[in-house]
Amino acid sequence: MTTPASTAHQPHGFGVTAETLTPTELDLKVLSAQLGRTVRDVVEIPARCVCGNPLVAATAPRLANGSPFPTTFYLAHPVITAAASRLEAEGAMYEMTDEVTDDESKAAAYRGAHENYLAERERIRVKAGLEEVPEIEGVSAGGMPTRVKCLHAVLGHTLAVGRGINPYGDATLDLIAEWWTPETCHCDPAWRD
Repeated sequence: MTTPASTAHQPHGFGVTAETLTPTELDLKVLSAQLGRTVRDVVEIPARCVCGNPLVAATAPRLANGSPFPTTFYLAHPVITAAASRLEAEGAMYEMTDEVTDDESKAAAYRGAHENYLAERERIRVKAGLEEVPEIEGVSAGGMPTRVKCLHAVLGHTLAVGRGINPYGDATLDLIAEWWTPETCHCDPAWRD
């Protein structure tokens, strides 16, 4: 289900409430430590660890330097990112892409995820007070809607909007359970120092 950009947003991401969506200075510091670089143009924190640290950054679709940026939900937590990278190295996305190609119900669900991603990016754009970004119109992330190209992108989407929207983000979340689950903190205490 997509939400029009003009309505109040009720967050469905992991570990967030309406009160914890807005990034704080500490959130930006933690995100920068997680990524090893200064973050920019973060509009929301749509998913949080059980300890409160950011897992995903919702980034403006046009960066302050003018560049279009289609990756709305940027997976930041290094443990989760490493787990998704392991699955990519094993080729998990190829089997998922075969499902999209061969199973019409999976393909339809993935098209729905694509539409949700676009609607969420539009909501973020409006919240950030930005003009439209025609360069990325109709482009979501992770290969949606026809293939599964980037597990980081589909997993970031699931963590940001909750289960039941992106079938391959949900599947990736299940597949990384030996390395990370939403119920367990794997944060480095130094991020807050």
